[in-house]
This record gives sequence, C-alpha cells and structure tokens, in this order.
Amino acid sequence: MSQALHQDVPRFDSNSMILHVDMDAFYASVEERENPLLVGQPVIVGGSAESRGVVAAANYEARKFGVHSAMAAGRARRLCPHAIVIKPRIDYYASVSRQIRDIFEQFTPLVEPLSLDEAFLDVTGSESLFGSSAEIGRQIKQRIRAELKLTASVGVATNKFVAKIASALKKPDGFVVVQSDEIQAFLDPLPVGRLWGVGKVTGAVFERLQIRTIGQLRQMPLAKLTELFGASGEHYWKLAHGIDDRRVVPDREAKSISNETTFAEDIADIDVLRAWLVELVEQVARRLRRHDLKGRTVELKVRFADFQTITRSMTLAKPTSITQELLEAGVEMLTKRLPSRHQPIRLLGFGVSKLDGSGKSQQTLFDQPDQARQQELDRVADQITQKFGKLAIRRGTGIEKDEHSS
Repeated sequence: MSQALHQDVPRFDSNSMILHVDMDAFYASVEERENPLLVGQPVIVGGSAESRGVVAAANYEARKFGVHSAMAAGRARRLCPHAIVIKPRIDYYASVSRQIRDIFEQFTPLVEPLSLDEAFLDVTGSESLFGSSAEIGRQIKQRIRAELKLTASVGVATNKFVAKIASALKKPDGFVVVQSDEIQAFLDPLPVGRLWGVGKVTGAVFERLQIRTIGQLRQMPLAKLTELFGASGEHYWKLAHGIDDRRVVPDREAKSISNETTFAEDIADIDVLRAWLVELVEQVARRLRRHDLKGRTVELKVRFADFQTITRSMTLAKPTSITQELLEAGVEMLTKRLPSRHQPIRLLGFGVSKLDGSGKSQQTLFDQPDQARQQELDRVADQITQKFGKLAIRRGTGIEKDEHSS
C-alpha cells in the first residue's frame, strides 16, 4: 500500500534552493547585546505586570520557566518573578532588522521578509558566486554573528515549508540542511503538529485516528484526508509529502504585503490584540514605504481557537502607505467587524493589497494638513529607523502600551 501511494505522488522536482533565516529570541538578544550584564539572566521584553502588558519576546533563560511571547506580562512575572523586564523598542529592533536585511541582499536580491526577525531567501542563482546553498547559509550566519553580535538559525532546503521547519529544529544557533532526496526521511519522524495549519482541533482529530507523526499521515489516502478536512486535506497531504511550490517573492514584486503572528496561547483580551496589531501594521507600512508602494485594500486575518479562519477587508478611497491610516482601518476591522461573540484568537494577520507604485500623491482619510503631518512623521521615523535606531519612536498603542486597562 505504501509503495503504491508513493507511485501516485507527484514528485517535487525543483532546482531551487531556499534559506529560512530566523533570528534567535530577537528582541531579547538585541537587548542582551546592548547590555552584556543581561546575559545569562531571564529577560522579558514587554509591558509591565501591573496592567495590560504583554510579552513581546523572552530569551531562552526565561523560556525555561514557561514564559513565551504573547503571554500576559502579569502571568509571565508569576512564572519567573526574578526576570528582568525591558520595555520594547520596536523601531530600534527594526533598524537592526534592516542591517540583517542588508546582509541578506549582499547574497541575493530574492528576499521575502516575514517579520522583523525572519525571512526566506532564494539563493539558487547565487551559488555560482558564493558557493553552495549550505555555504551561503553558513556565511550569512557568520556575518550576522561577526557584524551584529547576534545569532540566527538557518534552514536550507528546496522549498519554503521544509526550510522553515529545518530552521526551527535545532534552535538556538541552529543550522540544518535538507537535500531533495532527504525530505521524506527528514519529515516522517516529526510530530504531525509541525504541519502548517494543524492546530488543537485538527490535532485532536489526528490523535483520535492515532496519527501522531508526519510519516503516519503520509500513509493516509488523499481521498480520506479530503473527506475529513475538505480542501485543507489536500494541503496536509502535500505538506506531508514535502510538496510546496510557492516561490520567494520580494516585497517589490509582491501583489500584496502582509505580516502575521501565531500566538503560543490563544488571546481574548482586545487590548492585547490591538497592541499586536500595531506592530503588524507598522511593519507592513514600513515595507510599503521602503519600496515606494501604496495599497488600497486592507485585510485583517484572524484564526480562532477552534481553528476557524476568517478575513475582513476594507477598500480605501485612495492608495496609502501612511501608518496611521492603515492602523485606523485595521483597528476598525478588529473591534467592529469580527463576530460579536467569538473564541479567543490564535493567529492575527494584517495585509495590504492592490498595490500602486506610481508615486502619485495621496489624498485619503485625513485632510491635507493632517495628511502632510502624518507623512512627515512616517518619513522621520523611517529615517531614524534606518540610520540611527537608538531613539525609540513608536506609537503609544503598541506592544509596550499598558494604559488600556478597563
């Protein structure tokens, strides 16, 4: 049966070589770099425990106590009362992220950022200049360590899915290479929960079926998976066979620019969700401006605890890259367009599409004086982020915002 199934599987034949580079405990590691006295101590980057703060990042010492990102700061302090809590400096982290991106782009122009601390790189066309994909991955790790005093974990594979799993397998400071003929041997022993889209509800179904590894899932017929999970069944089937044909798309070529985050624990607190939305919006807006793009359609993506995923979208009167305009649209969708009674949220995403690179002036939600002021604020913030980074310029409603107690 297994051999017959293998014969029916379309083999993923790709000459592409993809890197997934993921910075280790990025925010906390930057703070440790700036203050060596923090090294070896549990460090939490996030809001205060006295109100509605949320953990933006935790170093590996803090994680030993069960602390993780998106956790309420009060709970984090109860788990690790001796932790050192630091207020986030998102724009400073963004300036460091820009330095990391500069290193990437010295090896390939095909860089697809996922957030401030991770990106996909297609290095297929770079091997003749810099050596094998594995050698390029090692060089990037070494450059980041030597020039920025930070560590990155790198996964190398023929597609995005396998590369991303590989980068997480031996964190921190991991380096895993998966050749095309090693994909099944690499994936088969891993827990089925490693597949993108397998959450608590789907995982419970697999547990009832006694499907605990990707290898066991791979033995299931496609028809059975689609019967159980609908269109998602084919998605799981392809991933279990190591099939992922998505290409690396740089921002400048993308039809949309988006960012999302999956929380370690489901979040019901609207103020915490709003704080995370601010960071997502700021990162998307910054990427738009970096490539002289504006977007007209704004989309919010939400995945609930039961794994139901919905999207909400708004079409603006004119394309924009103004952070405040994008944020106002995102907050409206988050607070007014979700079901009135919904489960806690597992994933939050924000994106902009219908991109316009014409450079025409925008007249949008603000009147002209306010619009000019917002554009100038964004311009100055971007300059500081790219050139200086030491000044913490960010919105008061961001992750460090604690005043939303009600």
